[in-house]
Amino acid sequence: MTTTLLRNKKTKTFIALVALPLALMLCTACGDKPTNQEEEEWIAIFDGTNYSDWTPKFTGAVLGENYKNRFVYDDQLLSVRYAKTDTFKGNFGHLFYKEKFSHYKLKATYRFVGDQMTDGPGWAYRNNGLMLHCQEPSTLGVDQDFPISLELQLLGGDGTNERTTANLCTPGTNVVLNDSLFTTHCVNSISNTYHGDQWVTVEALILGDSLIQHIMEDKVVMEYASPTIGGGNIEGYLDSAYEEGEALKEGYIAIQAESHPIDFERIEVLNLCGCMDENAKNYKSYYVKADNNTCIYE
Repeated sequence: MTTTLLRNKKTKTFIALVALPLALMLCTACGDKPTNQEEEEWIAIFDGTNYSDWTPKFTGAVLGENYKNRFVYDDQLLSVRYAKTDTFKGNFGHLFYKEKFSHYKLKATYRFVGDQMTDGPGWAYRNNGLMLHCQEPSTLGVDQDFPISLELQLLGGDGTNERTTANLCTPGTNVVLNDSLFTTHCVNSISNTYHGDQWVTVEALILGDSLIQHIMEDKVVMEYASPTIGGGNIEGYLDSAYEEGEALKEGYIAIQAESHPIDFERIEVLNLCGCMDENAKNYKSYYVKADNNTCIYE
């Protein structure tokens, strides 16, 4: 009887020693699917190197022509620059990122520098913008001044007076603001004023055509919804590009060149559209719009 009990003890010990590492291996494998569900994966659409991902369009010039080399890539910055002898003649510029987005967060670090170009409009002093939900660049008219878009307006202070940034302007669009249709071209945010050549970080939350927020220092300073095509405020627009009243659910991101020099150090996007199947490896808990065609299971 004693011998049998001893043999059983040894057998149980052997099984336990084999089973433990096997269980740990299985547990580790299970933990890999999916992993880092809450870790945010920001995309650097400009990181100081990827200049080729952007395409310029200036009023009066064809798509792809960097008119008078006004968009400059130097010292790991994406900049707007004007020659001292240059004079403004209504040739506004926009620089488009290669991909479009619908539901996402945007973060950009910028600074205004130097002097406005000769004959630049008074309102364009230390004034540029990040254009959201832009129309397809190839649909812009040659003489079109602004893309149909939602402008997250960037303004710098003059050193004395209050001047908010992260405002809203609506070239070729209308929005719902404070539960009412807003057709005026621009409206100020409730942000602080940023004087001088300091670096400033602005953020935005864009949820298709349901909600858009402009954010400064973790504070929502502008909020609106239900953007649609319409409202005017642009010239040279091709009527065939979009239909009046059409909901603006997605689009391209563009940087504006309105006549004042500006630098961008970094521009990032957090895509909120992706795989929402919790069994997939690339599932993210922060996605708000499903694109399960992108799910990865192996």
